[in-house]
Amino acid sequence: MTDNAYDMVKASLAADSLALGVHWIYDAGKIRSDYGRVDSLLAPGEDSYHPTGQKGGFTHYGDQTLVLLESVSRPGGFDLEQFFRAWQELFRGYTGYMDTATKNTLKRIAAGKDAKSCGSLSNDIAGAGRIPPLVLALRHDPDALEKAVRDQTRMTHNDEATVETAVFFARVCLACLDGKQPSAAIKEVAEQGFAGSPVEMWALQGLAAADRDSLDAVMQFGQSCHTGEVFSGVVQIIAKYETDPGGAVIEAVMAGGDNAARAGLVAQVLAAYAGMDDHMERWFDGLIEKERVQDLLDRIP
Repeated sequence: MTDNAYDMVKASLAADSLALGVHWIYDAGKIRSDYGRVDSLLAPGEDSYHPTGQKGGFTHYGDQTLVLLESVSRPGGFDLEQFFRAWQELFRGYTGYMDTATKNTLKRIAAGKDAKSCGSLSNDIAGAGRIPPLVLALRHDPDALEKAVRDQTRMTHNDEATVETAVFFARVCLACLDGKQPSAAIKEVAEQGFAGSPVEMWALQGLAAADRDSLDAVMQFGQSCHTGEVFSGVVQIIAKYETDPGGAVIEAVMAGGDNAARAGLVAQVLAAYAGMDDHMERWFDGLIEKERVQDLLDRIP
């Protein structure tokens, strides 16, 4: 294992911030015509889903990943109950966007559900995309990692395919941290751990499309936030650009739709394998929460 484990967390947050300014614009042509190639951090516009956001800030995905990073950096490491409380605290007076999964989870908490039963039925991949802090903190204990990954995902996204997707990407990141090429890691994990499941199908679909134009592939697989749509597009971009991490994240953003979830997943896998490139370093340097993130990372052995 290398220091790429720390870069994996930083890259996922940097990618989320890169997508912030054009998040959920489904018209990829509009992104290109209005913003050009999005290779620098942008402030969201007034008509954005994130009108209170600032250049260098996070979407609601990144904000939740930061809460998870704080949780794993505490003495004793990840604790579901502590994360459950901290996650709720994030959304008290929250001025950013709250998606349906968050709203429904909060409603279930208000109705008396606990950390293991409060999750919405959402199949949005965002719940699976928060995992880099867990992979970092528990990278030397795969069994504990998988339990924590399942617990944190199910807390807000109680959809079995989304939970298994989180486990899949955790295993892929571990393999990449151990030096396995991303496309090979994806194929191996899919075939050995998820044979016959939707996860295997989505992974192999993405790999089979690696030589295609990424925008065309994402348009075919789907631009939305739903796990069954996002997954194959993420894999396609990883496989096509596995030697160009920053370029891969830019392509993920330029494909529009839920580009924040897509970009975060692409970034975590490629940074786990190769660390952060110059693009990613520059985006991380521009984060409002850069110092806070680095301080939390410094607490994790």
